This record gives sequence, structure tokens and C-alpha cells, in this order.
Amino acid sequence: MTLEVGQRAPDFELRDQHGQTVALSKFRGAKAVVLMFYPFAFSRVCTGELSEVRDNLDRFQSDDVQLLAISCDPMFTLRAFADQDRLTFPLLSDFWPHGAVSASYGVFDPERGCSARSTFIVDQQGVLRWSVHNAMPDARDLAEYERVLAAISG
Repeated sequence: MTLEVGQRAPDFELRDQHGQTVALSKFRGAKAVVLMFYPFAFSRVCTGELSEVRDNLDRFQSDDVQLLAISCDPMFTLRAFADQDRLTFPLLSDFWPHGAVSASYGVFDPERGCSARSTFIVDQQGVLRWSVHNAMPDARDLAEYERVLAAISG
């Protein structure tokens, strides 16, 4: 079961595509966080979504907002993905223990071994303020994120 709006977001520490540890709690009191869980690096829909985010990064990441994209791919796969598609924002590896962070958010698909296509927006206090869950083949409506971020950021 996924988390509900108003709950505290589960904290985590994951490595990004460069091997650096990123903790959700690091942003508490400083930035809202967009957590974009996605199924697989290099897949058609995920590549399209993350490329759209790259091309409009200032709409999803700023002095007040941090974007974190999370998949169950290994760190080295994420590095190759980021390099190939020029993705400069953090791609976090939930590879080991496999899918543990995705499971803590209720979005791990054990049959496929991947995260669902889900997004959570966490406010500066670490509370979930919005979430959306898309079917595996359905791309997200990124314009809706902008509206929610604007409302949360003031």
C-alpha cells in the first residue's frame, strides 16, 4: 500500500549515478523534494520522461526544490544512462537491498523487480504533500507537477 498525503516521508540514503550518498533528510528544512520513481533506465517511456525533465529542469529543480529520480537499476547502469542522455540531476539506485526504498513508499513491483511509475512531493518539513501513480506504459503529466510545486513553494 502506498503512503498517504499528510504522512511523514520515509527517510532513506541511496547512492546516485556518481556513487555519492544522497539522504532525503539532508533536504529537510531547506527544500521540497520531488521523488520520481521510475521502472527502468533506458526504457522508452522512462527515457522520454527523464529527457523532458532534463529539457525543463528549471521547472522541477531550484533553490527551493530538489528533484530525485529513483529506480532499482544498479548505480553503474544509472551512470551510463545519465551520460548517454545528459541527465544532470540525481538518479538514485534502489538496487540493494533490492527495492527497499521503493517498498517503503509502497511502489515496488516484486513481479517485475522494479519501481512503479510513481511520484511523491515532500515539503520542507518532510511531509508528503502530493502523489500520483501512473500505469507502467503511461507517461506522467509533468505540467501538473509544476502547479503542485508552485502551490507548495508559495
